[in-house]
Order: sequence, then C-alpha cells, then structure tokens
Amino acid sequence: MDIVYLDNSATTKTDEKVLKAMLPYFSENYGNPSSIYKLGRENRKAVEEARGRVAEALNCEPNEIYFTAGGSESDNTAIRGIAYSYKKKGNHIITSKIEHPAVLETCKQLEKEGFEVSYIEVDEKGFIKLDELEKAIKPTTTLITVMFANNEIGTIQPIKEIGEIAKKHNIIFHTDAVQAVGSVKIDVKELNIDSLSLSGHKFYGPKGIGALYVRKGVQFQKFINGGHQERNKRAGTENVAGIVGLGKAIELAYENLEEHNKKIKELRDYYVEQIVKKVPYIKINGDMEKRLPGNSNISFRFIEGEGLLLNLDLKGICASSGSACTSGSLDPSHVLLAIGLPHEIAHGSLRVSIGKYNTKEEIDYTIENIVEIVNRLREMSPLWEKFIEEGEQ
Repeated sequence: MDIVYLDNSATTKTDEKVLKAMLPYFSENYGNPSSIYKLGRENRKAVEEARGRVAEALNCEPNEIYFTAGGSESDNTAIRGIAYSYKKKGNHIITSKIEHPAVLETCKQLEKEGFEVSYIEVDEKGFIKLDELEKAIKPTTTLITVMFANNEIGTIQPIKEIGEIAKKHNIIFHTDAVQAVGSVKIDVKELNIDSLSLSGHKFYGPKGIGALYVRKGVQFQKFINGGHQERNKRAGTENVAGIVGLGKAIELAYENLEEHNKKIKELRDYYVEQIVKKVPYIKINGDMEKRLPGNSNISFRFIEGEGLLLNLDLKGICASSGSACTSGSLDPSHVLLAIGLPHEIAHGSLRVSIGKYNTKEEIDYTIENIVEIVNRLREMSPLWEKFIEEGEQ
C-alpha cells in the first residue's frame, strides 16, 4: 500500500468533478471578470453562479458572500473588519481558548491595538461554557467569535445557543466554520450566525480559495485596498478557476452529504473501536456524538506523538498530531491543554481524519501499524519501563 491519506482535516484531495469544472478557466475562459467584453462577461457569470451555490448551501443571499483566498483570510477579514467598524460602540471581543490560530493570533494582535479580548474556557470534551460566555458580555462587547467545529478534536459547538445569546445582547456573532462546511448542514438564519468563514480545500475543492459570509446590515472594513472587486471589500482580480472549483465542491458536498457522512462515520467508529480494543492506556479526546464524522483524536500514554507520526510515515500513512498550522511546533496542542490534558499525555496525541476516499482496507492497515509502532515505542520509553515496574498509579 503506497499512501494511506488520513489527514483530511488538514486538506483534501480535489474531486475530479471539481477539477474538470475548473480546467477551462485556466486556458479557454481566461478573461478578467471585471472586463466588459464577452470573454470577461462570461467569467463574471461563472463567478456569480459559484457565489449562488455557496449562498444556497448556507441559506443566505448571494450578495452576502465574499470570495477570499481561504479560511485564514476570511477569519482575519471578519474579526478585524467587524471590530474596527464597531469600535465607536465598544472594543470588547469574546472568543474561546480552542480557536484556530487564524482567530487567536488575530485577537492577540487586536489586543496590542487597544481591543480587549475574553478567552472563554471549554469543558473536558471541548465544549464552550455557555454560562461563562454570557457572564463575559459587557456593554462594550461588539463581537463573539467561536468556531463551529474544532479542527483537532472535532467537537461541534452549540452554535445555535451561542447565536441566541449574541442576538439577545445585540452582539455580532462570527463563526470559523472551516472544518464544518461540507460535513455539517448549516443554515445561517436558523443558527443566528452573522458571519461565517469557509475554505474550499477542506471539502474536496482547490486550495487558495475561500469565502466569507457577512449578513446584510453588518458592517466590516475592507481588508485589501486597490480595485473595487467583491463589492469594494477585497481588491484584486478574482481567482475565477478557484471560485468555480469552490462552487462545484460545495454543491457536490451537500448533494451527497448524508451518504458520505454515513460511510465516513462507520469507518471512524470502527477505527476507534479497534484501537480501544487493541491498545491499552489511551484517551479519546473530544465528544464521540457531537463530533465531525471523520475526526478521531486519541492520546497514547508513554510515547511522543512525533515519533508515532514519523513511524507511520515510513509505512506510507499520513496523519497528524494536531492542527496543520502548528504541526511544526514541538509545543503540546493548545486545544488538548485547554480540555485539561497534562503535557505528557497531550504530547502523545494522534489525529486521524477520515475522508470520502478512504477504505476499510486502509483503516485495517493503519490499525495494524499503530498497534505495532505504539508497542515498540513504549518498549523504548523509560517512562513505560518505570510504569511497568511500579504499576499503574
């Protein structure tokens, strides 16, 4: 088996139907969509059709969708843009401790610029504490930003309840839904979401393209100066091929959502059951019910996650020890620390994220290798040797 790709939370393989839809816009339909001649007008039509598909998936209006270069840009644009637009009203933002770095780093930067940010605790399964959220609200609070589903442990937040709290207090609610779009049905009206970020490469679309939903009436500052593209909010010639690919990918995702989720969840549950059965001294991180269908995050005691990943890579298995944006760091995951794991256990975590192209054969191969590698690494660990000698504490 050459490659077993089990890191679909980091990125996904572009669907062949998506690629086919994109290809003409690299060579035949290469016009600038801002041009008035036919070649440009045809590309403008393709951009607006894709905008309509994204809007349909979220149950919003096409003119509430803005195309960006991805999830991080969407998060930055929403948080900074809304914060500064409402600065006269107040300078207080509320977020959670387990957000993606695109949110946390933006909030930290805003603190340096005079904003106040409250970072809400989560419980041991990664759910935000709603009572703490509401208690944190001040007269100066203008924005709540809480992710829809966590990229590391898969926990799906009580978004509707958060939206209701925000609406009750007349506060704008933004959610980073990069991991959720394509895996969860999202109705922004029903959930009281004012702004939402998404990224195409998380649901079998191309990299380098994302979208930002902002409810009509919510003000936000432009992020890139220059031309008047995206209704004067994001300057720069549109990435037509990417936008077409994003539109096709989101259409495909929601056409077959239940079918794909059923298959993915069955493989995920089988993987977890087998690991629990065959490997002792582990901890499943996150909630097994309110969770993204393909996500699994397990901590293996007495080993380092990096060692497990490297050994899996030698077997052709691609997985992760945390979020892709922090995988170069040796620090333990901020998400796992926030749910109460001690450093030594957080270091031994493995995130396996299953996608629509994975097979049971691949999962069996992965389980077999995880069991062998964990046993071997533990035999080499002084901590394991001491544990065996002294017995479980």
